Order: sequence, then C-alpha cells, then structure tokens
Amino acid sequence: MHEFEGCQLPCLPNVAHGKATFEAQPLTVRLKRNLASPWNYKIKPLVKRWERKRGLLRSQFTANSPVSGSPSSLAAPTRLEAGDSVRVRSREEIEATLDSWNEFKGCAFLDNMWQYCDTEQRVLKRMERFLDERDYKVKRCKGLLLLEGVLCEGTPVFGRCDRCCHLFWREEWLAKTDSYQGQRGGG
Repeated sequence: MHEFEGCQLPCLPNVAHGKATFEAQPLTVRLKRNLASPWNYKIKPLVKRWERKRGLLRSQFTANSPVSGSPSSLAAPTRLEAGDSVRVRSREEIEATLDSWNEFKGCAFLDNMWQYCDTEQRVLKRMERFLDERDYKVKRCKGLLLLEGVLCEGTPVFGRCDRCCHLFWREEWLAKTDSYQGQRGGG
C-alpha cells in the first residue's frame, strides 16, 4: 500500500484494492448525475429556445431593468484586473441580470454565491480559458473573473466537495472599489 502514500484521495488505496464501500445515493441524485451531460448539451438548449420563442424565458439584463444603484454600470462594467478591489453587487442587482435559469451570458449564479452579495473581495485573475470537465474541452471565455479565497464547497445535487474550485464571477456582478476590507460572506 505504500504506492498510495501521500495521496490526496484518502480512499484511493481502498478503491484500488476493491475494499471501498460506497453509500447508496437516492434515486433522484443518481438520475441527476447520469443525465447531467445530455441535459446540459442537448435538452436544456432546446428547452431554452422553446421558452424564448414563447416569451417564457425571463429576459437577460437590459439597461432599463429596475435595479437599485446604477443600471448603466451593469450594462458596461469597468474592466477589472488581478488585484482590483471589488464589491459583489446586491442580490437585487444580480437577480436583475439573471434569466429564469439563474444564468447570465452562459454563466450560472450558484446558490452558494448569494452569501457574497454586498461583500468586498479582491480579483485573483481574469479568465481567458478553462477546462470544462463536463466534456473535457478547453473553452474560451470573456468577462469571467476569479476572486481570492471565494471557493465552491459543493452543490445540492452532488453534495459536499473538498476540491475547493474557484467560483466563476461575471464582471457585471462586481463593482470596482478603492480599498479592500477582506469581508467574507456570512450566509
């Protein structure tokens, strides 16, 4: 078993030797996991197109959306760079940008991101490309940022995750500030 010494996955030796036990997952969780790829790449785009044709899809942000603060600043965000201090916009401002799928320009706003609304953070880096692990393709992107120390801890469907991936933030969801207080979201 020393070939696995120092492995980041403590269960790997047991898996490799066939001794691992796995908890039975509820049927709904197993279905969601198995259907994730066909859902994201085939069914969801068709449903969105159908909703858009019938006027059922809540529209994306427009400059006339009723949000508190300055709607025009949401329409044309300041280009943010690594090291910039930012304030995550309020829940109302962010909701005004989201469609009925909680997405803006293809980027989902996840449930665990709401806790960061109205907090100050620092930009870690701009995203230009990333590996999409749903289909193992490197994808190009514009207007996405990573924030220092703002990490995903899992999702309701898949449960807790210790991988600590950075959450993707649209520039439109952030406002540049002069100073960094390092406030963290509280829930």
